[in-house]
Amino acid sequence: MTQQDSGAEIGAFFAGVLIGALVGAASALLVAPQSGEETRKQISRTSEELRDRAQDILEDARERADATIADARRRAERIIEEARERAAEIANEARERVEIAIEEAKDRPAAGTQS
Repeated sequence: MTQQDSGAEIGAFFAGVLIGALVGAASALLVAPQSGEETRKQISRTSEELRDRAQDILEDARERADATIADARRRAERIIEEARERAAEIANEARERVEIAIEEAKDRPAAGTQS
């Protein structure tokens, strides 16, 4: 499971919790024995509380996502730097081998000539 899959699952879970809380709160208020005005006030308070909770959950999810993205970026930069270093090592090694081959070729007598 990737980090993105996990984040999507967490988001879906919290959305389900929020919807369930809203439905439960609305049901409880509608069957409660109180006046219409009291019910409307209580629905208003409950909806504000739920909205605040949802905003907190969203902020927390954003912070986690930002942290995950920053971590992935650092890892990617480290991998890229390691790849560049390895490529430079390979290029230097190849250059050295070519120079050695050129020197060896210069030191060898040409084919068909006598030494």
